[in-house]
Amino acid sequence: MSGLVTPLAIRKPVPRPPDGEGSVQVMIDSKLDVSAKVFAVYGKGGIGKSTTSSNLSVAFSKIGKRVLQIGCDPKHDSTFTLTKSLIPTVIDVLEGVNFHSEELRPEDFVFEGYNGVMCVEAGGPPAGTGCGGYVVGQTVKLLKEHHLLDETDVVIFDVLGDVVCGGFAAPLQHAERAIIVAANDFDSIFAMNRIVAAIKAKSKNYDVRVAGVIANRSADTDQIERFNNAAGTKTLARLPDLDVIRRSRLKKATLFEMEPTPEVLAVQREYIRLAQLLWDGTEPLDVGPLKDREIFDLLGFD
Repeated sequence: MSGLVTPLAIRKPVPRPPDGEGSVQVMIDSKLDVSAKVFAVYGKGGIGKSTTSSNLSVAFSKIGKRVLQIGCDPKHDSTFTLTKSLIPTVIDVLEGVNFHSEELRPEDFVFEGYNGVMCVEAGGPPAGTGCGGYVVGQTVKLLKEHHLLDETDVVIFDVLGDVVCGGFAAPLQHAERAIIVAANDFDSIFAMNRIVAAIKAKSKNYDVRVAGVIANRSADTDQIERFNNAAGTKTLARLPDLDVIRRSRLKKATLFEMEPTPEVLAVQREYIRLAQLLWDGTEPLDVGPLKDREIFDLLGFD
């Protein structure tokens, strides 16, 4: 009889590959299947991911690697210290050709930055609409269609804030290692724990594993180390809270372009050391995210 609705209890569920307990995350078909080492950088909003990503990209280039940095924030400012401008986003140029990607040329959305680092800004849908995962997927698809990854050694995804929904967790589906930027404070460590949980969920179906933590703008790392001991993470590098880092952003420059004072040279060496460490390979960490209440009980000064 037409018009009858199948009772909910007997409807057949739509098959969907599992992606972590309770997950409703977006499955992306276009996997970044390349020989390059792929890293996804996460962390609390405002913690310095773009500054860290850009300087790390330059450090990789300084040790002779061909680098592609992909900004995954709708603000599209991940690469501006490399290119000295806000470059057009993938979503913008696709809209310009009515999403006929075959009409695009690589130079429409890939721009060369400082020391040869290649830069792409994925962009994003307007606030409250669309899916960040779709934008990341379209970006990867374009890069593959134009064979732009064939001669790339390192790919760095710089992902916005501490958003770990299916959309903005999408770079985890392409990365080999995830790097978390955190300061030695409660809020960024709380966000780090949520990111660790997202990576743990993704690792059930994808190759991504936690590489470790970059302690940024931190004179001490006691709180980070306390979390590391509890969750199975580890500190890869420590970057101090220097005013020159803030000034480098204002000057639209990487730290490798700033006046080579002793403190600047020390940070440059730390970035070079980190790039070499990541290139040589890090052991996958067996992480165990904490419950929210456990974070409250763990952190703080005795």
